[in-house]
Amino acid sequence: MRIFTEETLKRFTIQHPESKTALSEWSCKVKKAVWKNFADIKKTFNSVDSVGNQHYVFNIKGNEFRVVVVIQFTPQFVYVRFVGTHAEYDKIPDCSTI
Repeated sequence: MRIFTEETLKRFTIQHPESKTALSEWSCKVKKAVWKNFADIKKTFNSVDSVGNQHYVFNIKGNEFRVVVVIQFTPQFVYVRFVGTHAEYDKIPDCSTI
């Protein structure tokens, strides 16, 4: 998979250095993955949730942080739409539209 807007992750790790290792591990796994559907994602990340509209939510570092992405399986693209703390995530009214 190719990660677009990876700069968002880098900026977040500057503000939250405690997230750097976990987000780096997440990013490495995503880049090595060849997902064809949600079941494939679940094999790599058991705690991922599908929230509709091609949006998926990943729990990072024991659910301390959340990453919301849009995944397009055919071109193998992952678009980072949000990265933040769990508290920041909870303020999003509908993460399937971000």
